Amino acid sequence: MAATAGQSPVSSSFVQKLNPRTSYCYQASYSTINLPRRLRRIHSQACNNISSSSDQVPDSVNKQAKAIELQKLIDDDSRDSSISLPRPLTSASLSNLATEGSRLRVAYQGVRGAYSESAAEKAYPNCEAVPCEQFDTAFEAVERWLVDRAVLPIENSLGGSIHRNYDLLLRHRLHIVGEVKLAIRHCLLANPDANLEELKRVLSHPQALAQCENTLTKLGLVREAVDDTAGAAKFIAFHKLKDAGAVASETAARIYGLNILARDIQDDSDNITRFLMLAREPIIPGIDKPFKTSIVFSLEEGPGELFKALAVFAMRNINLTKIESRPLPKQALRAFVDSVKNFPYLFYVDFEASMADQNAQYALGHLEEFATFLRVLGSYPADTGTP
Repeated sequence: MAATAGQSPVSSSFVQKLNPRTSYCYQASYSTINLPRRLRRIHSQACNNISSSSDQVPDSVNKQAKAIELQKLIDDDSRDSSISLPRPLTSASLSNLATEGSRLRVAYQGVRGAYSESAAEKAYPNCEAVPCEQFDTAFEAVERWLVDRAVLPIENSLGGSIHRNYDLLLRHRLHIVGEVKLAIRHCLLANPDANLEELKRVLSHPQALAQCENTLTKLGLVREAVDDTAGAAKFIAFHKLKDAGAVASETAARIYGLNILARDIQDDSDNITRFLMLAREPIIPGIDKPFKTSIVFSLEEGPGELFKALAVFAMRNINLTKIESRPLPKQALRAFVDSVKNFPYLFYVDFEASMADQNAQYALGHLEEFATFLRVLGSYPADTGTP
């Protein structure tokens, strides 16, 4: 995806100017460092170029270097007020996001006008929303301290799960610190000098095209899939296409100067996407509000194994809101566990309970007795508001 006007990709020269400690200090217990904010658009190459040489350093040397750099970080803080050591996140912190949002840089996938940008701004009011080319790039941007948070889609009420992000949750060490639900309202957009009769094709994300299947069929438009909805709007505006429209948001129409030929063209009005809020550190769960916990686990193959796993929640009256199975090659887990047994499937589960609740702790303790792999992805306040 090309960057928006006035936004340049992060170059290797920019990366080299970053403080060397930022290539790895996310592994310590610190959440934010005030990095340069010169550039807004993050490309996948920028994340790949950071600290590539550090991967070749032996573990013993690397650990010693990390200890030295961490001490330097503490020493520098006493001399330089521009670098702040953040406080640990708690669930109470989320209620102050409206005032703290202006200090946060939040990554999302797509270009300006994407639904993900709206979700980021809903999750963190007054934040600086940072567009990323791919989902992978957003994960890496948080890990590399280029941004403070990421807001990424995980499931849609019509299209189902975004499997790529489930896989990335396992591959990366970020934590889910919240969720936000966004109502998706698709519009048919075109250039100001184009009219509905002239349109022959329409561009958008595959899920958006599928969600508007009936309307687009009635109009007799040929569908062309692209990476995201706002990217489609940007493309037809940039190339001044008269025979092509885009399925995107009203915000995208305003940003790229397009006309809205039709509003709410989705087949089902109950079209909601759930987004996850990701950070480098987990929040401290509470019991003062409804919480949700997300986990991933694997089991030995055999009859009744999944039944036993789900029973640990049922016997404690814990409600499951989501269960998703994903096939995964064994070698993909070798970075997380020393011994990988023969389990080709992972199970992602969301349940309505906080990890501060003893019931939830007992349930996971019970599950751990026979699960071959178990990891808590996050325990966070549930979004109970109107999408």
